[in-house]
Amino acid sequence: MSQKRFNSDLLNFLNNSPTAFHAVASLSQMLEAANFTRLHEGERWQLEANQGYYVTRNDSSIIAFRHNAKSMLEQGIRLTGAHTDSPCLKVKPHPEIRRQGYLQLGVEVYGGALFAPWFDRDLSLAGRVNYQTKQGELRACLINMRDPVAIIPSLAIHLFRGVHENRSINPQQELMPILSQLGEKEKFSFDSLLLKQVKKQAAHRNAQKILAHELFLYDTQAPALVGLGEEFIASARLDNLLSCFLACRSLIAATGKHASLLVCNDHEEVGSGSSSGAQGPFLKAVLQRMSQHCGDESDLLQRIVSNSTLISIDNAHGVHPNYLAKHDDAHRPLLNAGPVIKLNANQRYASNSESVALFKSICEKAKVSYQSFVMRNDMACGSTIGPITATETGINAIDIGVATFAMHSIRELAGAKDAYLLSKVITAFYSR
Repeated sequence: MSQKRFNSDLLNFLNNSPTAFHAVASLSQMLEAANFTRLHEGERWQLEANQGYYVTRNDSSIIAFRHNAKSMLEQGIRLTGAHTDSPCLKVKPHPEIRRQGYLQLGVEVYGGALFAPWFDRDLSLAGRVNYQTKQGELRACLINMRDPVAIIPSLAIHLFRGVHENRSINPQQELMPILSQLGEKEKFSFDSLLLKQVKKQAAHRNAQKILAHELFLYDTQAPALVGLGEEFIASARLDNLLSCFLACRSLIAATGKHASLLVCNDHEEVGSGSSSGAQGPFLKAVLQRMSQHCGDESDLLQRIVSNSTLISIDNAHGVHPNYLAKHDDAHRPLLNAGPVIKLNANQRYASNSESVALFKSICEKAKVSYQSFVMRNDMACGSTIGPITATETGINAIDIGVATFAMHSIRELAGAKDAYLLSKVITAFYSR
């Protein structure tokens, strides 16, 4: 596949995945089109050699794998990991706020979001809605309003002359978007708005009462290739849907009969501590069920794990030309210069010399250049699902990613070559 076609498909994936729920739905569609069979955690699994399968949890995490009992016992499993969530603004349970004739929406901050870029953007709403039918059944559906329905206007500089001198943003007071203007006697029900959105879908026209929701604001500006030579990808949620997409594409494209697996967890941006997060039991449960199809010895899973390798894929901090001092002098990743190996002495990243050596060898065989990133000693280092997954499973791991600007902004920037190059490496990893 050409880089042009790859990037076109990536942009479509990003555009159709405004939330973790939608990302998992999009990944499921990709896997279904590649003849992967859906499994359900509450049912018995009958796994066939060399067949592809996938399973979801909470509609927001997904694991896809190719099963091969012989390969698992001899060579372990080749795993990649990413996450489906991104920092954003989440709608509160009782969100209606009326002030000065304006209808506003109560929100809370999800993850470590940059606040300032959320101002003056055309925002829409998407997520999961749980409802009750006329027959009393409890059901759920995904909604995406797509149209711009909200905005957070900035305060004019004339009313805030000190805006450029160390401004701080109060997320409780200043991040409430405006939905509409309402007269004093005009009624509005957020649940009624949601019910109308749910009933637009033929499969959910029987909805009667909204019971709960997990809804998020997102920027309606479409992902795009930017730069004089279209050198960059600009989009919301590059951290970390870019990684989810390329890893899924690589799993589908991989040749050979090796046991391979992709896990995309929710809730990484808030610590991974949930039933569908990397700290939860989802991956371990799937690995256990896969091992049960290899025999009945009690130590099978441990033997498989000892030979397995995880590549944790999450975005890396590219060196910003306006802020060179924010990087260690010898570790300044460039956009469009290949995947970045992320290292940290305090195990904020899972990389070690063994996993780094393996990854470099794969890159060299795929003829893809690579870079390294280490945080400055006087700055705190972020983390990924890599160390968490390695701790929970015992699998040897490495943290890598695509160099990115404006991480955790409402619109991030990556190199147009890098996702494509990394997909070649991950495909080679799955195929080796």
